[in-house]
Amino acid sequence: MTDSAHLFGNDLSLSATGDLLTASDSDETTQRVLRRLLTNIKDYLWQPTYGAGLPGYIGQVLDQPTLATLIKSQMYLEADVSHTPEPQITLTAIPNGISAQIVYTSLETGEPVLLNFDVTP
Repeated sequence: MTDSAHLFGNDLSLSATGDLLTASDSDETTQRVLRRLLTNIKDYLWQPTYGAGLPGYIGQVLDQPTLATLIKSQMYLEADVSHTPEPQITLTAIPNGISAQIVYTSLETGEPVLLNFDVTP
């Protein structure tokens, strides 16, 4: 399956000829995981339960076990994220936000995928 190359919070990506770039395999899954984790609950009008709402945790005391469970449960809703082995999630409080490092296994390739991102205002 192929999707538009579009990382959460950024513009669509264009090729040198002006065509829309596409993402597939682990790049597509990474885009989908980021979108799901960074979308606030009720932000999608037709899917009010979509999203983990991680930006809503900025400014709160970092409760790693609770957030890691939330992240893992949301990731499992994506088709290419393997449940075995479980995603490894490391969260760190940073000034004005949260830094996340996630390693999950792609069902399609069987390879581990590293995902690093910060959640800031």
